[in-house]
Amino acid sequence: MAFAPMGPEASFFAVLDQHRAALLAALRRGGGEPAGGSHLASGFEDSVGLQMVSHCTTRKIKSDSSKSIKNFALILKILSMIYKLVQSDTYATKRDIYYTDSQLFGNQTVVDNIINDISCMLKMPRRCLHILSTSKGLLAGNLRYIEEDGTKVNCSCATAVAVPSNIQGIRNLITDAKFLIIVEKDATFQRLLDDNFCNKMSPCIMVTGKGVPDLNTRLLVKKLWDTFHIPIFTLVDADPHGIEIMCIYKYGSMSMSFEAHNLTVPAIRWLGILPSDIKRLNIPKDTLIPLTKRDQMKLDSILKRPYVTCQPFWRKEMEIMADSKMKAEIQALTFLSSDYLSRVYLPNKLKFGGWI
Repeated sequence: MAFAPMGPEASFFAVLDQHRAALLAALRRGGGEPAGGSHLASGFEDSVGLQMVSHCTTRKIKSDSSKSIKNFALILKILSMIYKLVQSDTYATKRDIYYTDSQLFGNQTVVDNIINDISCMLKMPRRCLHILSTSKGLLAGNLRYIEEDGTKVNCSCATAVAVPSNIQGIRNLITDAKFLIIVEKDATFQRLLDDNFCNKMSPCIMVTGKGVPDLNTRLLVKKLWDTFHIPIFTLVDADPHGIEIMCIYKYGSMSMSFEAHNLTVPAIRWLGILPSDIKRLNIPKDTLIPLTKRDQMKLDSILKRPYVTCQPFWRKEMEIMADSKMKAEIQALTFLSSDYLSRVYLPNKLKFGGWI
C-alpha cells in the first residue's frame, strides 16, 4: 500500500531525484555499495568504510594463565549461553546476559566487551549469536513495516516509533520517501516533529540515534539504504563530536570494523550544520562556542583519518572550523527565528542541493 504525498510539489524534489539517480548509477557501476566477501579486508575503502585488516594486532587469552583465567572462564560462560540461545532459537539482550550473574560479571562493560570479542573472533554479527541490544533510537515519517512477531508498525503518526531491537526480523517495509534524514540529537528530532516537518516535507523519513548511535539504529539505517536506495543526509552540530557521529554512520567505527559491511552507508551526505553556514547565515557570534582543547584534539584526529582524503569538501569545512576555533549547535539557528530550521534551512538545503 502506497502513501499519498502531502508535502511540496514534485518540482521541489528535482535535485533530490537527480542525486538519487547518481547514487543508483554508482551502484550499477559497483562503486556505491560494498560488495560481499570476507570481513578481513585490506584497510579502508570508500565504498565500505573502516574494516578489519588481516594483519591487525591480536590478543591471546590463556586458560593456564593466572592473569587471564577469569576472563577465559567468562568467555566460556557466555559462549555456553550463546549456544543455548541458538539451539532454542531464542534471543537475549546484553543486559539479560549480565543479570544472569551480575556478581560474577561485575559490570555491564565486561559483558559488552566479551560479546564484541566473541563476535569478532567468530566473524559473525552479534544478531547471528542471538544477542540483541536494547534500542535507544527513534524513527518517524513515511514508513511502514511488520515486526518479527507480526506487529504492524506505522511510523507516519505524530509521535516517534522506537527503533526495533531485532532489525533482521522486520519485513514488508513500505515507503514513498524521497529521502532519509539522520538527526544527531533527540531534542532537535522532537522539535522537527513538533514543527510537523515530516508532513511538510513529505514523503520523508527521520531517524535519530540520540547522540552516538547504538547498533540497532545503525542497522536500521543500513537496512533502509539496502532496501530503498534513497538519499540519506545527516543533520549534526557543527562541532567535532557531531562530525564524529556522522562518520560512524557513514564509515563505521574501529570497535565494530569487523562488521563494517553490515553497518556502514558510505552514500550518506553531510547536510548541516556546516561550519561555512555559520558565516553565510550571519549566525550571531554570541551563540557560538569556543573549541575546547579536547575538541581541537578530536578535530585533528578526524582530519588524519584515511576517509578524509576521499572527502575534500569535508576537509575544507573542518579547516574552517579549526581556523575559526568556534563551534555551533543546531539550536543556534533558533536565534534567526524559532522555526528557522524546519521552515527555511532544511527546505532550502534539500531543494538546492546544499549537501556535501
